[in-house]
Parts: sequence; structure tokens; C-alpha cells
Amino acid sequence: MTRRLTAAAIAGLLLVTLPSAARAGGGGNYGKSADLGRQVLPANDGWAAAGPGTTGGSAADDAHVFTVRTRAELVAAIGGRANAVPKIIYVDGHIDGFEAADGTLLDCAALADPAYSLDAYLAAYDPATWGYVAPAGELEAARVRSVARQTAQTQINLSPNTTLVGRPGATLSGLTLMVDGASNTIIRNLAIEDARDCFPAWSPTDGEFGNWNSNYDLISVRRSENVWVDHNTFSDGDNLDADQPIYFGRPYQVHDGALDITHTASLVTASWNVFTDHDKTMLIGSSNTVGPDVGRLRVTIHHNLFDGSVQRLPRVRFGQVDIYNNHYRLSGETFDYAWGVGVQSAIYAENNYFRLYDDLRPDAIIHDWGGTAITERGTVIRIGNRAEAAISVLDAYNATHDPDLSGDAGWTPVLRAGPVLPATDVPSVVGSSAGAGRL
Repeated sequence: MTRRLTAAAIAGLLLVTLPSAARAGGGGNYGKSADLGRQVLPANDGWAAAGPGTTGGSAADDAHVFTVRTRAELVAAIGGRANAVPKIIYVDGHIDGFEAADGTLLDCAALADPAYSLDAYLAAYDPATWGYVAPAGELEAARVRSVARQTAQTQINLSPNTTLVGRPGATLSGLTLMVDGASNTIIRNLAIEDARDCFPAWSPTDGEFGNWNSNYDLISVRRSENVWVDHNTFSDGDNLDADQPIYFGRPYQVHDGALDITHTASLVTASWNVFTDHDKTMLIGSSNTVGPDVGRLRVTIHHNLFDGSVQRLPRVRFGQVDIYNNHYRLSGETFDYAWGVGVQSAIYAENNYFRLYDDLRPDAIIHDWGGTAITERGTVIRIGNRAEAAISVLDAYNATHDPDLSGDAGWTPVLRAGPVLPATDVPSVVGSSAGAGRL
């Protein structure tokens, strides 16, 4: 039976009203070098510090230090996805994944298979006539061929031992950074936006009424270890999901994840990033199937800002995921949940700060996707215009949901580069230091 969380119950969960605290600054100590390309992940800075640590391309010789200003230059500097030579790649200016070899910008029509058009697709697979079964036939095959053409254009495959770092104001748009089999990778100081899918798939059995699903993340980490994603800003740019049309009664979803970590990836640290105005923000784990992901997917998420995000902050399957000192600003009717407790997941969430607007309630922060436990401590929440207060998000969830989730995820993080801040300090510290352009 689901239990309703009353205003009185919420008040009972407020452990103590917290006064304003003196705010400490900081954005991490990244070593002696002032050159961002030569900096390495500090010792003990999350799961990416395990094993050999994460050094990226910091050892590159002069012949493997590049400054790139176009898509073609970026691909050439990477040197193929199997190129394991240490390399530092500085991004200068704006690189668009839809940029052709001659510098012109392609559009979706230029990437479409000749047999595909959206109008024809909508007419063919309208559930009113086709039914709620998966699209099939030549038109769906043409859509799949169109996806392959877009992937060849807009997916940039990084290679091992690479540092990709932005110069001031650097932006990557319309592309996916694919970290697949590219261990020891560092991605820093970039605005990364609008990895749009020109050819979303209609999935009529996804949910009660079907859904449109897209194919491209801003960053996708797969089959890689020791990956550090730091001081980036993730967004949909000026191509917001809220502005997309409605087809078959469902939003036409042209974006997938912002930072997804799947397919046996592990030892990843995501620090000091800003995730803004995005729906499916961070998925950790490929599927609910017990298999290769077991024992993998060890991820640390610290000092990030999640601003206007809808869901997956993150959603976790299997992995041991340390979530601490993050700032969440959540609002609007579209908000779904923040922490997704999935199959065999082990989330350890400590000293995070939530600013909730539009009557959002603390019991909405957690969603059970088939998990059994989450360790949660030190959370501070400010609801509407009320004073910030310490609150157990897990207690709030368990007060309104059955079965209850256990409060013991079965492990305690040890890889943290510095002391964990009081949650009350998080908005000021993260607000002044997270995101691209703050290094």
C-alpha cells in the first residue's frame, strides 16, 4: 500500500532548521601544472583514481599536442579509436558535429536515407492504423540506415590516453563524444550541447502509451576504465525538449543522455560539472540483465550542479556509486526523480543539497527501479520559501512507498580527495566553481 506524505509528516522529517553558514570556496586541487592539458586526476579523487589512476594524455610529447578548431581537425588529432599514444587536444572555439569536410553545415535531410522521410514514417506507423506494435518494413529499415549515416557524421570516437580540454569559451555541439574502449581519458572545460537525433525511433511498447527514443548522448562511456569528466557544462543548447512537437500523443524526444556510463565501464569520476535543462541526464548501467555489468560501474559524482534536470541524477544499476556534495535545483511539472535505485545498485549519497520549487516534495527524490537499498546521509533541502533543513530523503521515500528501501547499501567510499563539505556549503561552492570556464 502506498502511503501519503502529509505536511505534518514532512515537518516530522525536518531534523533541524539550519542557519546560513559561511561559504567556503574551491574547485579542486589539480596538481602543480597551470597547463590544463598536463593536469592529472588528483590522488584519491573518486573511483577514477583507483588502480593506475587517470592521467589522460598528460605525458604527450610535443608532436602529440594539438589545437583543433573544426570537426575534421578533432578527428585527425584523435588518430583513430585504437590510437593509444598519449595525446593532448585543446579545443579552440566552436566545433559542430554536423560540419562537413568542406566546412559547410549539414542538416537532417542531408543525412537521411533516400527512402526515409518523417512525414512518411508518421503516416505509416500511426498507432491508430498500425497498432501498438514495433515498426517494421522498408520505412523502418530506411530510418535505421539514416541513423547509421548520422552516427558516422556526429559520433566522435575518442582513443585511450587522451586529454580533451577546452580553451576559454570552447563549445562542442551536435555531436556525441564516445569513450568506448578508450581507458585513461580526461574531458574538461567544455560546453557540450545538443547531441540531437535526426531520426528518433517510435517504441510503442515503451510505457503505457509508447515513447519516442533517441540514440545519442553528449558523452557516452562504455568498456573503459579510469575516465575523468570534469568542469564541463552539459545542455540541450537552444534546442530544448520542451519545444519539440508531439507525435502519436507523445513528446518527440530528440535527446538521450547527457553523461551515460554503461556496457561494463568502470572507475569514472564526474566532478564539478553543470547539467542544465536536460531530461535523461545520467544513466549508469546498460540493462537489468544480470551479466557483465556486475562488479563494474564504479562511479563517483561530486560537486556537480543539476539545474532543471528531469530524471536520472543518476539512475543506477549494479554499480557502487558515490554521490556527494552535489547541488540539485529541481522544479516544474516535468520533474520525475533524482536518484534511481536500480537492480543490485549500491548508491552512497552524502551531504547533497536540494532546492525544490513548484511544490516538489522530498519523497520524489528517490525512485525504486528494482533496487533494495541506498545509503543516504547529511542531505539538506530547501522547499519553496521555507528555511533550509536537514531531512532524511530515504525516510521521506519510505513514508510514502512500499516496500521500504534499506538504508545500508553495503559499502563505504574511501576514494575522496578532500573532506566532505557540510551540505549547507554546497550551493555557494558549487555555484562559484562548477562548469566550463571555471578553471
